[in-house]
Amino acid sequence: MIPDGTSLSVLSASRWVKFYRNEGNHLNLDPYLCGTVTTFSSNAPIGDSAPTTSTYMTGVPMLAGQVSIYSKADPENDIIKLNPDSIYQPLVTILEAMKMEQKKATGLVVTCEFPQATPADCASHYYDRGNYRIIAQQMAYNDLTIMFGGGTALVSEDMKYYFKKNGTDLILDNKNGLLNYNGEKVWALFRPGFMSFDLDRNTEKEPSLAEMTTKALEILDKNENGFFLMVEGSKVDWSAHGNDPAGMISEFLAFDDAVGEAIRFAQKDGNTTVVILPDHGNSGFSIGRYGLKKSVNRLTLKDHFDAVSKIKRTSNGMEELLLSAKPEEFREIFKTYSDIDLTDEELNLLLNSKNYKREENYTKKSESNNMGKYITAIYTDRTTFGFTSGSHTGEEVFLAVYHPKGDILKGNVLNVDLHNYLYKVSGLKTTMKEHTSNTFAQHTSVFDEMKYKIIENDGQFKKLTVSNKKNKLEITAFSSVAKFNGDEIDLGSVVVFIDKNNTFYLPKYLREKMMK
Repeated sequence: MIPDGTSLSVLSASRWVKFYRNEGNHLNLDPYLCGTVTTFSSNAPIGDSAPTTSTYMTGVPMLAGQVSIYSKADPENDIIKLNPDSIYQPLVTILEAMKMEQKKATGLVVTCEFPQATPADCASHYYDRGNYRIIAQQMAYNDLTIMFGGGTALVSEDMKYYFKKNGTDLILDNKNGLLNYNGEKVWALFRPGFMSFDLDRNTEKEPSLAEMTTKALEILDKNENGFFLMVEGSKVDWSAHGNDPAGMISEFLAFDDAVGEAIRFAQKDGNTTVVILPDHGNSGFSIGRYGLKKSVNRLTLKDHFDAVSKIKRTSNGMEELLLSAKPEEFREIFKTYSDIDLTDEELNLLLNSKNYKREENYTKKSESNNMGKYITAIYTDRTTFGFTSGSHTGEEVFLAVYHPKGDILKGNVLNVDLHNYLYKVSGLKTTMKEHTSNTFAQHTSVFDEMKYKIIENDGQFKKLTVSNKKNKLEITAFSSVAKFNGDEIDLGSVVVFIDKNNTFYLPKYLREKMMK
């Protein structure tokens, strides 16, 4: 379970907000806090979600922007030495290994669009986290048992055809359809891109992260071999990029509700491990800052947490309301949804913000003069919170673990140690290196001395054709289905094509199949 971009101070603020609202003294994850994780890219102490979660999944650090794929070595700066000969090698993830070796069910639950970095890290491989077309295709053909999140507009016709053929139900923008689902294999997606922030969510149309987690566990638990599930509180990170304290706290509390559901399941099940940690920090968020009118030591609980507790919309949600409103309605809307009386200066800032044009890039929100930036500044001005950045930060992140027999990871560990722990509790027998070697071998090696050709495929993904004796094989990139002597076969894993070295990476056993 990954609350994306959650610095340790977000836990503190969220816990205090719960206390101030008389909702309890502790977070659901509090009893299981056991250490911290130093998380990094292959050549930099501060990572983005692509390499950080990829390291959790594969055990190999990688460059910024890269998804479960071996990175180019940077000998002068690499924190952990990389092999320069392995560049672009796709790396089998824990999810894939458990599916292939143990026949476990697999699932991803997120609130971002489904091919975003963190879910992509679990079930796809590429050197560019932004290539949603390639990543989405792989995630579909990776035969996930469940996929819940945002991104209805990102489902291609080919993906729909594959779902229909392999028995995967597809639910689009139908909360009740998901919550009442009693089948065994389903993708349920909401909104064209990302799902709403929890504070802004229409509860009749979009499920909460906790509701999706509960449903995911119900479906995955039907598999007698067990399951692997990754749950991401995706938009703590988005709020942190925008320096929105109300968004950060509400998104984290929504994530912690999901943690509560997972822990309850694991305790009842008696055979499930729950690992909870962020992929990196973000924004340098603090309780207390320069420029406050009182000494921080004299500020009361109300001084710190009253204002943020009254906010009913994230800066993004408030921005949506104001962008469709008349100027004379701004004060009333702001008061209704935040209990804040706008000053004349604040009102003018909002009215003159980029002519009501929104900043679509959430990572740049705190840097541009958009309405959302001014809304977050107004929110923060009523609190005692501070920020040092609108970007990721390099501090270690918290670690919490529930294990039915108490075999937990403790102290300060590296991201690669976290992967080793996941491997240990998974019960896998084949090493991750062996899985990668068997699953993602280069086509030049697998089909050595055979006739093969890479061809364009009518504007679609490239195709590899191989012939040997009487056998003919046709494989399309980023698919798990091939044609062998004209008949469709399931390869058992996704085939990855890297244009940088013009190489297909595919199962090693195909050589033996072609030799028969």
